[in-house]
Amino acid sequence: MTRRAFLSVFDKTGVVEFAAGLHTLGWELVSSGGTAAVIADAGVPVTELSTVTGYPAILDHRVVTLHPKVHGGILADPTNPAHQADLAAHDIAPISLVVVNLYPFVEKPGIDTIDIGGPTLVRAAAKNHAHVGVVVDPGDYPVVLAELQADGDLSAATRLRLASDAFSRIMAYDAAIFAWFDAGCPADRATQRGDSAVLPPAVHIVAELAQPLRYGENPHQAGGRYVVVGRPGWWDEAVQHGGKELSYLNVYDTEAAWQLVNRFTEPAVVIVKHANPCGAAVADDIATAYRLAHECDPVSAFGGIVAANRPVTIALAEALAPVFTEVVVAPSFDDDALATLTAKKNLRVLSGPAPLGGGLDVRSIDGGLLVQEHDTVSLDRTTWRVASKRQPTAAEWDELAFAWTVVAAVSSNAIVVTRERQAVGVGAGQQNRVDSARIAVEKAGDRAKGGVAGSDAFFPFRDGLDVLAAAGVVAAIEPGGSVRDDEVIAAADEHGIALVFTGQRHFRH
Repeated sequence: MTRRAFLSVFDKTGVVEFAAGLHTLGWELVSSGGTAAVIADAGVPVTELSTVTGYPAILDHRVVTLHPKVHGGILADPTNPAHQADLAAHDIAPISLVVVNLYPFVEKPGIDTIDIGGPTLVRAAAKNHAHVGVVVDPGDYPVVLAELQADGDLSAATRLRLASDAFSRIMAYDAAIFAWFDAGCPADRATQRGDSAVLPPAVHIVAELAQPLRYGENPHQAGGRYVVVGRPGWWDEAVQHGGKELSYLNVYDTEAAWQLVNRFTEPAVVIVKHANPCGAAVADDIATAYRLAHECDPVSAFGGIVAANRPVTIALAEALAPVFTEVVVAPSFDDDALATLTAKKNLRVLSGPAPLGGGLDVRSIDGGLLVQEHDTVSLDRTTWRVASKRQPTAAEWDELAFAWTVVAAVSSNAIVVTRERQAVGVGAGQQNRVDSARIAVEKAGDRAKGGVAGSDAFFPFRDGLDVLAAAGVVAAIEPGGSVRDDEVIAAADEHGIALVFTGQRHFRH
């Protein structure tokens, strides 16, 4: 019995050659619309679908394939006598191969690119994969054709793999559509449905491999960068101009650096090592900002990530070139700066847009996910409170805002000492806050004198503030809220420190 294949593809890449190969093997081809026209124009015999169903395409081509003579042929089980009786009674021919790809919703989201018939065909064929092959990727045409030529049929393993790929494609497609609708929903959707929860009752995440990475956190681990379908990010538009392949930590640390440097409106440079800033500064020009950021901790900056929020000039490139750096990322690069940096074979040079933001912060745990809103840093001074007797000076207010911005990006427990909007000492990731303070002032040295300090969470005891005061810090900013706030305030007053409470904690683990 002649086997029948149904072909309906938006992406016509390779479909004529595939159809010709099937015809040569004796398959009957059924198709519709543009796919049928392309196949026929190539001189390959094809039956128009309307001839099979007795119905033309209607509603501006919205209804074409939704017909029992199509889906009955796909879903029938040839080993089930009742199914065979139904096929015979209704003059339905079985379909053994379904070749479909979908309207380009991801590329052109909109009502008119939401495919209805295509996903339905794919689901039907994948459901009945024990008897039907389903091909959703033109890249599979040669594989499928070669197996049919060699064995006369597709193996059960191949049909299962194709079905799995098909459901994966449909899941990603539906996720993109959901994301598009979700973005257009009113902000008070939870209120509209009577739901007081901030987080959604379900999180729909479908991610596709966008970039195989050099390795994971360690060379023995595989790693890859995935893109969440329907949720674009700045990485989708980033361009790598030179250097080795990115590793997992290159991407992770670059993300941390890029997020922080884009919080500043003035020319700024951030240097990150192991996801923590080891340098940050703003200045009148980007080259000076780099010099100041590097001065914070030159030892830790070795092998770090450099992020600039302005185009990289030749002055910055020449300052950066002698320093071993893993990645430099910026909005763009002047031609001579790009030539200088790409001459270093191991330096990864990236350009890209500012982070797009939005979405949820998701981490994996065994068997599930931890989900939260993304942390945001407020610099609205009307919500801050001066807890000490001494008020900050105008210059100190600006410095405190800078310190608060930087410390929110440092792993907890976090203390950052800054002076003249240059980070001079960073204490990160300690199990107690006083050790972070000691590390920060040790790194800062004499530069702490006259500087300010930021703490991502409240001081649980006065000892952390005492350490900062002893180093010469003159102002500090922290959330407040400790049961010992009075002791900390008293310490600030003893040392003449201006102490500001923000009311907002910024733990980062």
